[in-house]
This record gives sequence, C-alpha cells and structure tokens, in this order.
Amino acid sequence: MLSSHLIPRSRYEQAAIAVYSGSLDASRAVAAEIATLIRQRQAEQKPVVLGLATGSTPVSVYAELVRLHREEGLSFANVTTFNLDEYYPLAPEHAQSYRAFMRRHLFDHIDIDPKRTHLPSGTVAKAEVDAHCAAYEAAIRAAGGIDFQLLGIGRTGHIGFNEPGSPRHSLTRLVTLDPLTRRDAAGDFGGNDATPRHALTMGVRSILDARRVVLMAWGQHKAEIVRTAIEGEVNSQVSASFLQEHPAALFVLDTAAADALTRNRTPWLIGALEEQGLTWDNRMIRRAILWLSQLRGKPILKLTDDDYNEAGLQDLIHLHGSAYETNLIGFYELQHTITGWPGGRDPKKSKPGDAPVRPLRGTGASVFPKRILILSPHPDDDVIAMGGTLCRLVDQGHEVHIAYGVSGASAVSDEAVWRLLAFVRDSGLADSAQSTHLTSLTSQLSHGATLTQTPELLRWKALVRRHEATAAARVCGVPETRLHFLNLPFYNAAPRSRAYGPTDVSLVGNLLAQLQPHLIYAAGDLNDPHGTHRLCLRILRDAFALAATARAPWLAAAELWLYRGAWNDWPVDEIDLAVPLSPREVLRRRRAIFRHETQKDQALFLGEDRREFWQRTEDRSRRLAEAYNTLGLAEYEAIEAFKRYAPEDFLRSAAF
Repeated sequence: MLSSHLIPRSRYEQAAIAVYSGSLDASRAVAAEIATLIRQRQAEQKPVVLGLATGSTPVSVYAELVRLHREEGLSFANVTTFNLDEYYPLAPEHAQSYRAFMRRHLFDHIDIDPKRTHLPSGTVAKAEVDAHCAAYEAAIRAAGGIDFQLLGIGRTGHIGFNEPGSPRHSLTRLVTLDPLTRRDAAGDFGGNDATPRHALTMGVRSILDARRVVLMAWGQHKAEIVRTAIEGEVNSQVSASFLQEHPAALFVLDTAAADALTRNRTPWLIGALEEQGLTWDNRMIRRAILWLSQLRGKPILKLTDDDYNEAGLQDLIHLHGSAYETNLIGFYELQHTITGWPGGRDPKKSKPGDAPVRPLRGTGASVFPKRILILSPHPDDDVIAMGGTLCRLVDQGHEVHIAYGVSGASAVSDEAVWRLLAFVRDSGLADSAQSTHLTSLTSQLSHGATLTQTPELLRWKALVRRHEATAAARVCGVPETRLHFLNLPFYNAAPRSRAYGPTDVSLVGNLLAQLQPHLIYAAGDLNDPHGTHRLCLRILRDAFALAATARAPWLAAAELWLYRGAWNDWPVDEIDLAVPLSPREVLRRRRAIFRHETQKDQALFLGEDRREFWQRTEDRSRRLAEAYNTLGLAEYEAIEAFKRYAPEDFLRSAAF
C-alpha cells in the first residue's frame, strides 16, 4: 500500500511523498488503494466517486484496475467517475478525445455503468460552455463529492488543465492551453497546428474539494516541476503547489521523478547522511564536491576548508582530514571518467606514457577487439546521443553492431513520403500498374489526406527511416551487414497503449545470444513511462534476465553503458564514462545526423526547445565539456557521457 512507501518529511518538503523504485510498482499501489476504497464502500452498500485523469501517467493504474476486475472480481457497479478535463472543441469519437482514452484504457473493460461516467463535453456550443461547466460542478455535488481524485502533473505544473495563473478558487471552466502543454501533446495530434488550443477543466477548488488526492509523476522530465510543487511556495503559477494545503494529498513518485528533491540531490542539507540511511561513498563525495564547486564558482582543487564549512559539509572535512585531501578524491573521481578509448586500446599499439583505459572493469575489459552492440530505440538515437563515440569505436578497430528497436515510421511526415514516392513514380523504374498506384497515393497525400495509419504507407515510412539509418551508419563506418532492424511489435500499438510482450523480448534476446557482445550501449532516458526509450530499456532488462536464467557465459563478461538522447543529460556526478571529441569528430557526427533528412525541421520535441537534433546534440556535448573545464579539468571541444550498469544491478533495478 501507499503508506508503506511514505517518506518522513524534511523541512524542505511541504507535502506528503511516497517514492517507488519504478512506476509500475507505484501504479499497482495506487490501484490497490482505489480497489480497497471501492470494496469498502461495497461492503457498506454505499457508492464511491472517483476523479480520474488521462495522459500517459495513469495508464498503468488503469491496466491494474482492469486486471483486478478480470482476475480478482473487483466490481465497479457502485462507482461514479468524473474526469478532470477534455480538449475543446473535440468530438468524443475523436481518437485523441479523453472520452475515447477512458474507454480504451478503462471503461470498456470493466462493469461500470456508462451513465455514471462523466467527462466535460468537447462539443458543447460556445454560448453554452459556462452553463455546461456549472452543471458539471452541480453533478459532482449531487453525487456526494469526489472521494478519491487521481492526478498527473504537467511540465508547467498544472493539475487538470489549470495552467499557470489559475487561482485557487477556480471551478470547472474553459481555458486556453499553455504553448508548452500544446507542444507536449502535439505528437498525439500529428503536429502543433492540429492540437486544440482550448480545453474544459475542473478548477483548482474543484480538485481540492476531493476528500483524498493522489498526484502521480514518473520520469526525469517531471523532476524539476515536482520539486517546485513540493518544495516551492504555494502560488497560482504552479497549480500543483496548492496540494500543499490539502490535508489528505499525496505525491506518488518514481525515483526518476523524485530525483531533483533536496533529499536526493543534496541530502547533506537535510541532515547527517547516517541518519538518512546514506553513506559518504565515492559517488556521494563526488556529488557533494561538484555541488560545492558550482556553488562557490571555483575549480575543485581550489576549494578551501571555509568553503566546506560554510556550505554545511563539515562531515567531509572530518572524514578526510582537510579540504585538500577531499578535493583530490573528487578531482580524481571525475578525471578517471575520461578516456579516449571507450572500447579499450589495442595492446599491440600501446606506447609508454599512454593514459590508462580507466572506466572499463568487466572480465572482458582486456579483450581486443571487442564486439560492441549499440541499441538505438529509434533509427537516429545512436548518432544523436553517441555519434562521436560510435565513430571512435569503429576507427579504433572494434566490431560495432547497431540494433534499431522500432521502425520510427510514425515520425515521418506525409509530405516527406509524398516527395519520395513522387520521385519513384517519375523515375521510370515503376511499371505502368505501379506508376498508376503511386499516382493515386501521391495525389491523396498532396491534397492533405491523412493516410498515416494505412499499412502500406507505414511500410513506406519505415523503409525511409531504414535507409536514413543505413546512410548515417555509413558515415560512421558501420557496414550494412552489422545493422539489425528489429521492428519490435510493441511499436504497432497506439502511443499511449504500447506495452511490450514476449516477442519483443525474444527478438532482443536472440540478438544478444547471436552476438554475445562485450560492450552494450543503450538509451537510458527515463521520461514517459510508456515511451519507446523506456520500453526498449525494459525489454533489454528482460532479455538480460533470460540470458541470466540460461547462464549465458557472455553475460558475466559484458558491460552495459547507458547514454541519454536529445531530451536529457546525465548530471556530471552520475557520469562514469566521458569520451572527449575533437572538432573533426563533432563535424562527422553532424554529417551522420544530417542523413536523417525526414527528421530535419519537423521533429516534435518535448517543451519549448525548437532547435534541430544536431544543434541540441552539439550544444549539449559542448556544454558538458565546458562543465569539466570549469571544474578544473582539461578543455575539450565536446564530450559524450555514459553511465555504467553492471548486468546484475540492471536486472535488479525497477527504475526503468
């Protein structure tokens, strides 16, 4: 239950928190509390009123409620529901309407009376909106008020669609969506222009009137706004902060969403580490020293005893005797992450005075050349996140394979396909029947018809992404024979409905068994819990579990390195491997990214950042190099960073 994961509040936290290692465990605990409430009311022969949310966050909660209904007999016959919001204007039959979402994920799979499920109407006439909203509030009151309100949190800090500026006394109403909220939803609607600009939403007061409120947040991209909502002042710019005033509100987080809380990023500010069950291990020491260096604006080796004492880090001085000795530990910890040989050096070419290859630790560390597998969820994540390192591994003589998890077809615009199909049509390579068919396709596309869901068009789009990936790999020196297009089946489902299965795991497991790699690089982004990156990482974890069960000998010698892509960086204190790049390698990486032509100028990003992939990549890697330099290390053009996971730790982790 949720109570078992409650964290005692520190002076920084103004709301109750429960933290779970992974979003699935957290979702099951939330579903269990809802199920307990439903059964309790059934035993009392009373109804129960649930306030429900949409979006990626509650999907696993609904999946668990459906399982409890099917397998454990949980009945929803006594349940009445009120959803938080709905896009406006939008018909309930629209695939992205919240009515369709709730039917898809919950209502159509349980025994709830459809007449007891309520959502604001996205089709009510504009002149009748105010009356409709007042009637919605009246219906909630008539039902006895909301017993349990489920919430997510938007990256503007909104609950429901209570965007920045929403007052505490607000009730159900029509609102204009924040540009950031619209951009985050644009992927579901096929672009920003097609995304509704307005929505009907329950107000802040409507939500706070619920007797129990549970806000859930998963993923690294929610960490900063979660910290603001829990530790910041209550204000209308972050409507989730109003939950600090609710006597029965609870924030339920996974470790990634809780990462920015003071207790996690700078726990020494909370109190003695020993009292928190923590220790001053090397990683914690490095984190504290890097924090202090940035706080004081000094290189690590210039920090003094006064700097440590004034920042509340006296324990570190006591532990190591002086600032000088403490500085050296942090400096060497960071210095030892840097290597120009990410896959190890050819012993035959080593010369006296060569820097050691420090980060590699596995039993296969001394093997040369190594078999290396780079797992790229989409067909471009490899070159975007680690294109320079990829080129370095190839140039240094390793056998590099790249496996692409999904086709990436959904990220190809109809306009891009029209251009390519028109070229094939006019090339003279197609016979008469094929040319006629292509003319029909291009004609429909040129008139703006949406054919994205047709199997034929998806095949064309997948083929486009495949050839772009092949062209990018050529820039890096990886031949086609070492490219593996897995086309994992989970990608075929609707984005918010995606769930992997045994076939996905088997495809990855078979590739691992075939290659038996010494080094594996995989995307470690912990954003949307139902996003492609996270699902691919879970599939890899389950494939590792199969190999461990079979006692595959290659697994013990393998090392796993996680990279991050276009949306997030590794914090410097979490970096285990830093690969410096020369200006020439930065340009080569750019050329590889440019081969993904359909992703140029139109790729949808989370948030306000409108830079192209290559710009984001170069800015990120240059910024990391500057951070290393500011801390007192050598100055590089750019750095790509990775975090190590031992296979056994990866198998035990629920964070993914």
